Amino acid sequence: MKQMISAAILVAILFGTGAAPASAQTTTTTRGETTLAVWRALERLPYYGVFDFLAYSVDKGTVTLAGYAYRGSLKTDAYSAVRRVGGVDEVADTVQVLPASQEDDRIRWTTFYNIYTDDFLSRYAPGGAMAARYELLQMARFPGMQPFGSYAIHIVVKNGRTTLVGIVDNESDKIIAGVRAREVSGVFAVENELMVRKK
Repeated sequence: MKQMISAAILVAILFGTGAAPASAQTTTTTRGETTLAVWRALERLPYYGVFDFLAYSVDKGTVTLAGYAYRGSLKTDAYSAVRRVGGVDEVADTVQVLPASQEDDRIRWTTFYNIYTDDFLSRYAPGGAMAARYELLQMARFPGMQPFGSYAIHIVVKNGRTTLVGIVDNESDKIIAGVRAREVSGVFAVENELMVRKK
């Protein structure tokens, strides 16, 4: 739950949903309530996993969805969920559906293994390193699936390029995650956009 709250804070930082001046306090309250309701709607999506990353911004009655979806159904589900939120008049959906690629899937799963079974980073996996290994076994049985749940480090792979997104506890964890992602063979580039949680 803490990781999901941190992700919501990250979204607010990325999309500038900061506080409004005191003269607009009524608008801020409404905007804050809408922001929280949108976050709750996205949090309840059953198929939101470690290979997806969704972000959003709220401007009056308009919500802008952004990020990446491993499967097209997540983009549709996110749009529908946000559209039903009270106070939302319009949804601008800019979520990109990641192209299907066996090579990208290999990079995703190898990066997942490298990060979530690492001695220092395994605490970011729900259930730890053993749960991450179990997810790998499930992948062999059900190809095309991904680990669902609240993973702090999201792994977005598009055309051989990896982007790490999320929030970690300290700078060392951010650096280690970047190193583990770069160790994967066949990766053209790694963007480490992980944010360090402020004390």
